[in-house]
Amino acid sequence: MPTVPNTPRLPLRPRAPHSPRQRVSVAVAGAAVAVLAVGAPAAYASLDSEQRSPAQTRRGASYIETRLFFGTERPDGGVEVTDRQFMAFIDRHVTPEFPSGLTIQEGRVQWRDSRGVIERERSYELILLYPASEATSHDASIDRIRQAYERAHAQDSVARLDDRTFADF
Repeated sequence: MPTVPNTPRLPLRPRAPHSPRQRVSVAVAGAAVAVLAVGAPAAYASLDSEQRSPAQTRRGASYIETRLFFGTERPDGGVEVTDRQFMAFIDRHVTPEFPSGLTIQEGRVQWRDSRGVIERERSYELILLYPASEATSHDASIDRIRQAYERAHAQDSVARLDDRTFADF
């Protein structure tokens, strides 16, 4: 996943990105934040009002599945995030918010950077499953988790996917 240099998240006077890659990354991140800020309330409203046809059977209760994707490479070429560092992050930031359980999968990601170069890195996928009735209350917690990882490991972003599902335990 694209990354930017490890700089303070809330500087007194914002610095302008220096390279074209940084400028593109900042522009993409800003557009993503704007889309999420406008779309999140509408997305949750549509999740709550989703209708099923009588032919569709459903098992279990209504849940939201949130998947977060964490990159491990650092923009300055430093040592990538280790398994131990990632699990310490999970213990500190995720488990307290989702003590009922979670799933972590290790993977590889591939993406094209602003220069057109194909980048590849080791990554983690975190899967959170929680009752749909708690979607609004968990939204801010999930965004805090994403921001904490971005700050701690100099990442440009942590991707997020939300989907309505039914779960039976």
